[in-house]
Amino acid sequence: MSTTRSLLDVIPPESRARLLDDAAREVPLVPDARLFEEGRRADRFWIIRSGQVEVDIHVPGRRSAVIETLGPDDLLGWSWLFSPHVWHMGAHVVRAGEAVEFDAAAVRSLCETDAVLGRAVYKYVAETVAARLYGTRKRLLQLYGPRADPLED
Repeated sequence: MSTTRSLLDVIPPESRARLLDDAAREVPLVPDARLFEEGRRADRFWIIRSGQVEVDIHVPGRRSAVIETLGPDDLLGWSWLFSPHVWHMGAHVVRAGEAVEFDAAAVRSLCETDAVLGRAVYKYVAETVAARLYGTRKRLLQLYGPRADPLED
């Protein structure tokens, strides 16, 4: 679900520099690597530069169900922002690439001390969550919604 702009694009330059210097690092995305697991502590998040990551949920007695596939410029993870800071889903790399990984505690701290940064981060994450929930709703309606009666056409 690639967006037209990444989180870094919406943060003013001075705040962006502080965020990147104090809380971020470039990391490789290694195929088949699990980035996080449902129910574990959410202590980081990523902006995908290249590659692909699947977000999934645990289904008891079955394989995990893929909810979404993310790629370049997409934000991966938002559970780090909301208490109790626990992942609600899991994620694994399906295509090698690069990402910017952020230390969640450091970002939350920076958001508290830099109102411009905090506003930009919270707004971007809220917009991302809303867009993904809408996309999930559409997919669920396609799968489980009412079908048109072929005799009524």
